[in-house]
Amino acid sequence: MSLQQEFVSPTSRRTTLMGKVKALVTGLLNTAGEALQGERVTQMYPEEHYDPYPRWRGRHVLRRHENGLEKCVGCALCAAACPAHCIRVIAGENTDTHRISEGERYAEVYEIHMLRCIFCGYCVEACPTEALGMTGEYELASFSREAQLYGKERLLEATPANTAEMTGS
Repeated sequence: MSLQQEFVSPTSRRTTLMGKVKALVTGLLNTAGEALQGERVTQMYPEEHYDPYPRWRGRHVLRRHENGLEKCVGCALCAAACPAHCIRVIAGENTDTHRISEGERYAEVYEIHMLRCIFCGYCVEACPTEALGMTGEYELASFSREAQLYGKERLLEATPANTAEMTGS
C-alpha cells in the first residue's frame, strides 16, 4: 500500500460544499435566534452588584477565636500547599506576657501576593486550625501593585466585641 492511499478519506465521510454551507447557515440561525430571544445577561456594574455563588472563593481572611486571639499558629502549611507560591509566613514565638495566638507560635509575618494568587482554595484546605478562609468579596482592584500585597493587618478580621462572658465580669 502506498502512502497516498493511506491518507485518502473514504468518500462516505466527505462533505459537499452544500453540506458545509447548510451547517454554517444553521449555526448562524441558532445564534441569531438566541441573541434576539435570549435573556439579558449584562449587568450595569457598579450600579448593579453581582451576588456570587455561596461557594465563591474571593478575598482571603485570617480568623480569630472568640477571645480575640488569632487562630493562625504560623505553621506555614498554607504556603506549602499554594501552587502559585504567593503566601509568605514567618513564625514568631508566643510568650506569657505577649500572647498573639493560643499555640506556642504565631504568624509574625503573613503576606499574600494577590496578583499571583489563583484563588484555588488549597491554602484554606491545608490549614489545620481553620485560621484561613475566603470571603465572597470580589472587588479587589487597585491602582498600584503594592496595594495587592495583603499583609497580616489587612487580612485579619476585626476583633470580636468584648462581652461579659469574655472578660469574666
